[in-house]
Amino acid sequence: MTVRHVCNADFAVFEKLFCDYYFELDCEESPLHLFNDYLLPDLQAGLFEVAVCETLIGSRTRADLKQTSVVCGFIIYQIDDILNDWNFKEGFGDIRELYVAPDFRRRGIGSQLLLFAEKELRETGADEIYALPVEESEKFFIKHGYIDNGEYCAEADNKVFVKIKHK
Repeated sequence: MTVRHVCNADFAVFEKLFCDYYFELDCEESPLHLFNDYLLPDLQAGLFEVAVCETLIGSRTRADLKQTSVVCGFIIYQIDDILNDWNFKEGFGDIRELYVAPDFRRRGIGSQLLLFAEKELRETGADEIYALPVEESEKFFIKHGYIDNGEYCAEADNKVFVKIKHK
């Protein structure tokens, strides 16, 4: 399994994963519209980072084992900045979106994506990182050291979970 920054060659599969993610969230807006009109332009403008997880899948035939590489998840993250339209906690690292395709869940992929983003956010100066997880994902973030800090984000309709850098 490899976590790396998204590249142009990944955009088609990233688009599909993003649309699947928003479908699971039961989002009222068109995921394709969000991807093409907001996400891609903001990514290309450098307003946030995207990393993907690539893993090998295999299929056994009579003669051999064939393996294919597949992108199976993504994480979107940034340091909140007043210049960005989405600026909930200025100066904090923000885990904006984290998604793993259903067939690849419970294999540590989400954990690897989160660790990758946290490391990059820390390296760029974030002492505190937050996430706005849906209720079903709260235990995942708690397992990774995030705490419910009592704040609520009305726009996202989520509790705020924060991870503080231990000095």
